[in-house]
Order: sequence, then structure tokens, then C-alpha cells
Amino acid sequence: MTYLKKRSNAFKAAFAGFYQAFKSEAHLKIHLVTAVLVIVAGLYFAISKAEWFAVSGCIVLVIALELINSAIEKMCDLYSKEYDVRIKYIKDVAAGAVLVASIFAAITGVFVFWPYLKQLF
Repeated sequence: MTYLKKRSNAFKAAFAGFYQAFKSEAHLKIHLVTAVLVIVAGLYFAISKAEWFAVSGCIVLVIALELINSAIEKMCDLYSKEYDVRIKYIKDVAAGAVLVASIFAAITGVFVFWPYLKQLF
């Protein structure tokens, strides 16, 4: 198999994984809807390049961590469907990472959009 074919297959697998996660993960859908709303707000308020960098960085961080969290949860479920305090810990920590990133994204959103929202009122 050629190098380009291998890379093409890797991209296909990555997009398939994203699509599968989108179909099955409610929180990912929430994050993506929120991302679209933030992008629309950024376009409406014509935020600066630096603000776009901050906002897009937060969007990518939250979505990437949500995908990792989903993968960790599925892997833990393969190990055992029964309650296990160790698996609960792993899942809770992974979810905590998404929570920390989401709080950071929300704070960043307030810093970026508050001056524009103040001008509306």
C-alpha cells in the first residue's frame, strides 16, 4: 500500500470516527451546536483575529476532549459492564477534563463577547 493511500485511509477512519461519535454522543452534539452559535456570534460582531484565535482554540479543545472522553468511556465499557470503582474513577476524570475545558471556554467567551454585548444594551 502506498504512502498516500495509507494517509487517505487514516483520514477516512478519522472522519468515520468523528461521524460515529456525532451520531451517538449527545454531549458532542451540544458542543457542536454551541460552537456554531459562537461562530455565528463571532461573525456578527466581527471579532478580531486574536479573539478568533482564542474562540477557535476553545472550540477545538472542548470538542477534542469530548472525543477523547467518549473513546475512554467506550474502552472502559469493553473492559467491564459491571460497576467498578476504578472504571468510575477513570470515566469521571475524563469527564472532568471536558468540564475544565468547557469552563475555560465559557470564561473566554465572556471575555471576548462581553464588550460587544455591552454595546448592544
